[in-house]
Amino acid sequence: MKFIEELVVEEFLPTVRSMLAADLRDRGFTQREVADALGISQSAVSKYAHGEVTVSDRISDDDRVEALVERIGEGLATGDMSRVQALVEIEVLIRQLEDGDLLAERHREVMPELRSYEGAFDVHDPESGVRTTEQVRSSVRRGLRILRNTPTFAGLVPNVGSNLVECLPDASDVEDVAAVPGRIFDVRGTATVPSDPEFGVSEHVASVLLSARVAGQSVRGAVNLRYDAALIEELREAGYPTVEFAVDQDERADADTGSPAVRPTIVEAVRTAGPDEPFVLYQTGGFGIEPITYVLAADAPAVARIVRDLSN
Repeated sequence: MKFIEELVVEEFLPTVRSMLAADLRDRGFTQREVADALGISQSAVSKYAHGEVTVSDRISDDDRVEALVERIGEGLATGDMSRVQALVEIEVLIRQLEDGDLLAERHREVMPELRSYEGAFDVHDPESGVRTTEQVRSSVRRGLRILRNTPTFAGLVPNVGSNLVECLPDASDVEDVAAVPGRIFDVRGTATVPSDPEFGVSEHVASVLLSARVAGQSVRGAVNLRYDAALIEELREAGYPTVEFAVDQDERADADTGSPAVRPTIVEAVRTAGPDEPFVLYQTGGFGIEPITYVLAADAPAVARIVRDLSN
């Protein structure tokens, strides 16, 4: 794990300090004056002067870095710029280069995992897409841990397999929903999770969740379980509203949604019922279609806790 701050300390600051030391020496500063101006020791200035500090050519060749060093050097030499202003100006450039720019690209090089996130992003932004997607994946992992530790869960997995999903706050398509690739299956009484959660790998359960959201529900987590009338009754007695929907083998997205992930029969059933959250959806099957139960709640762990508490 490599933090972008480490790149600032290891690559950016030595390069800029070396450039500033050289600039000030060219302006007639003594080694002591350079040290005082930059707030570093004379021995450090000596190392910069003798090339004993590793610098980054990519940073030193950047036009913005060169321009800033010249401006700060001139300002410090004339007295027009204080050390505080010089510090602030450098900090501003650092933040700029961290936000989808030179330092951000360097960060991707040393942390290849970041390359999977398309487009520029500010790693410090609390609202960044990277942070949000990773929080959702982490939430699904927590939910999966609860399900794996629930002895009765394997017996609730339908023939088609289960999946635990959670969507982004502004989800509109299956690509915005994290789930288990390949689904969860009952293998000799044990719920088997084949791999780590990913986005865009569950069309079935994701479409149910997205359809419920189109119907006006704010739920973000869902899981599918086998259908059993006794299970539906147990969920109902536990206080969860239950909503039945009809299976339509030929259903397509309606004109209001425009998304093939949305299932109109579910949208209509949920809109009509207007259940409190969390709630349960179910269908009793059709020709070639296995009956299925869906539990929907605020997030994946909340869904998993409902399953855990069944028959406990």
